[in-house]
Amino acid sequence: MEEERLDLVVVIMAGGAGTRFWPLSTEERPKQFLDLFGDRTLLQKSFDRVSSLVPPERILILTNAAFVSIVKEQLPQIPVENIIGEPIRRDTAAAVGLAAVLCRRRFGNPVIATSTADHLIEPVALFQKTLLSAVRRAVDDNTLYTFGIEPTYPATGYGYLERGMQIAVDYKDEDEDDHRIEHFRLLRFKEKPDLETACRYVESGRFYWNSGMFVWTADAILKEIEMHLPNHAIVLSRAAAFDQTPQWDQALKAAFESLHAVSIDFGVMEKAQNVCCVASRFSWNDVGGWLALKSYLPEDEAGNRYRGKAMTLDATDNLVFCEDPKETMVVIGVKDLVIVRAGSRTLITHKDRTEDLKKLVQAMEKK
Repeated sequence: MEEERLDLVVVIMAGGAGTRFWPLSTEERPKQFLDLFGDRTLLQKSFDRVSSLVPPERILILTNAAFVSIVKEQLPQIPVENIIGEPIRRDTAAAVGLAAVLCRRRFGNPVIATSTADHLIEPVALFQKTLLSAVRRAVDDNTLYTFGIEPTYPATGYGYLERGMQIAVDYKDEDEDDHRIEHFRLLRFKEKPDLETACRYVESGRFYWNSGMFVWTADAILKEIEMHLPNHAIVLSRAAAFDQTPQWDQALKAAFESLHAVSIDFGVMEKAQNVCCVASRFSWNDVGGWLALKSYLPEDEAGNRYRGKAMTLDATDNLVFCEDPKETMVVIGVKDLVIVRAGSRTLITHKDRTEDLKKLVQAMEKK
């Protein structure tokens, strides 16, 4: 199958809240819409990764209704009807199901590649080669595909995938191992483990991090949703009948109000029988919090990572981030801190306490 003839649609899920990047990320403008690296936002980078594979008319952005205007602003290439604003947050099963029924209605039975808007992936060429390899296998074998990331440390913040037997190897003629794209049966999904369990997973060599990216045909994923989440299938299909009509917003709101919140992993993928995994050798970072930026920011002689103008004295191993890159931050006599300035808001925390930021932000929002 030639690349030009692939019946492919790309779905980018961009509805997350991103509370771990407060104070830069807010409820009104979460992390996928932020320029963290001085060039393009995470959403724009997600679009850039696939823009050479499919035209904008075959890219759907699933986001929260409150963020539709931001998506239009950042991705003016995307047709307005392809920016889908979910009226209520109902987790990833609702987003995946909605994308699938819309793709089936608009395009027939295309292959759907689903990714999220808040990942960093490099190099892009290897990502594209891996994606197209999974696309071809998903068509040939009518299989649900997920992307497994080889773990570099025993992370407790990611789910894991246990691989089974190898079923295919693409690009065998390449000399270097980095060009080999291996496909495996997937034995099971595992929830986020404790540290001891994560260490066992990594040492076994049988587990991958769960990237949250998928490839499947519209018919294949809808068949599984109909089996495991029948109410999702019914109400979302009913709403899709009003796609691009004046009744669309009302129909979508009614559909989402009747759904319970559940992830696609828990609701469908853990129960599905025919699931495969492509071993992904590209660099992947889910940019889960401030510490994830360390390797992307310049470093001074004392190990401080920074954006903006950082002046330090007897300060080591800190992360200093200014929303305004022209702003100056002076740091004296401290170590292992995360210090962030964004407008009128400031964050100061020890590196070991960054995971507590989510709880504090949620408490602030309640007040």
